[in-house]
Amino acid sequence: MRHIVRAAIAGYGHGGCGIQVAPDEEIMWGSVISEWASLLLRWLHVVAAIAWIGSSFYFIALDLSLKPKADLPGGVQGEAWQVHGGGFYRIMKYLVAPSQMPDELTWFKWEAYTTWLSGFALMVVVYYLEADLFLVDKSILDLTSFQAGLFSFCSLALAWLLYEAACRTGLAQRELPFAIGGYLFLVALTYAFTHVLSGRGAFNQIGAIIGTIMVANVFTLIIPNQKKIVASLIAGQAPDPKLGKASKERSVHNNYLTLPVVVLMISNHYPLLYATRFNWIIVAIVLALGPVIRHFFNERHAGRQSPWWVWGVAAAGVIAILLLSAAGPREVKTGALSAPVTAANVEEIVMSRCSMCHAAEPVWAGIVTAPKGIVLDTPEHIHRNIRLIGRVAAWSNSMPPGNITEMTGEERAVLAAYIEHAR
Repeated sequence: MRHIVRAAIAGYGHGGCGIQVAPDEEIMWGSVISEWASLLLRWLHVVAAIAWIGSSFYFIALDLSLKPKADLPGGVQGEAWQVHGGGFYRIMKYLVAPSQMPDELTWFKWEAYTTWLSGFALMVVVYYLEADLFLVDKSILDLTSFQAGLFSFCSLALAWLLYEAACRTGLAQRELPFAIGGYLFLVALTYAFTHVLSGRGAFNQIGAIIGTIMVANVFTLIIPNQKKIVASLIAGQAPDPKLGKASKERSVHNNYLTLPVVVLMISNHYPLLYATRFNWIIVAIVLALGPVIRHFFNERHAGRQSPWWVWGVAAAGVIAILLLSAAGPREVKTGALSAPVTAANVEEIVMSRCSMCHAAEPVWAGIVTAPKGIVLDTPEHIHRNIRLIGRVAAWSNSMPPGNITEMTGEERAVLAAYIEHAR
């Protein structure tokens, strides 16, 4: 495949039309199936995540809003009156459990399980099966697709095991030190990932680690503890209060991790986040802002004074991210331009580095239509999309994906200089 692409690059780079390689039926159907698998899995992942996050946020808010009353049944911690859809609801929470098992009991678990299962399947389809495009950046580290996939999977498992060990040994009971330590741990992982994987791969990896921790909290502790409580009730025994307390602890962890993981999961649509020089610092800010914003809503739900200072911190963080994202990719050589940049320079770079995929008839094996419908195989098409080219190839290095066509820092600087002058 690579020799075909390099021949095509040579053809485009010298003004030729390139090599027209018609994809065979196997390649075409492989591409079609991969695209539809990605769409369906992403749809399922988003729907399941909405259900999981929605119920999680609701129960956290409910828990914090419960009020003790004199007329409540024995063992009830508090109640909340709510109105929704034209109806009134009276909700009570038992401190540990009711004295006997109710006839019907709704469990909240498959929302979390489906989110992780669909997310991991999507990760396999997009990042593992197409690692050379989305997980590997050879300008960062020259990994094979297998090495990158193995690194990703092993780091996913190891990070969760370290978190689980920290919780099981009692470190999580010291909330502030544990929170600070966990934050520094995630930032260190992000820095490491951005020096091993592509920027997009690194953001997805840290998001997948946080998501795995959250789902594992449900699967390995919260649901098992609830089952133990139910078993005690069925056996006519008093449930252990420590089970509910431990579950609540993990639920709080999930609550504060939710907002950062949502940003990381949608970041692959925003190259100025993941494909710029200070991408790991951007993640560090996101990891701090998410819990701070959740703190605001948690305080309001608990009926305490609203910490309005949170929005000042959030605004400062967003401004910092904006400035950091404008720093450009790490390999751009802004001082390397020795001659004025012309439109012909830009056209040659785009033709040689981008047009084998972004063409009416792509010559890259496995690609049968121009990605996202962006065609860059003529000067007219190039200049029509010049600002988009700047966003993905000059002000960031998200394109070519994984720098698969080896665009140089000098070439990115040429693009940036031309677009700046064209304004």
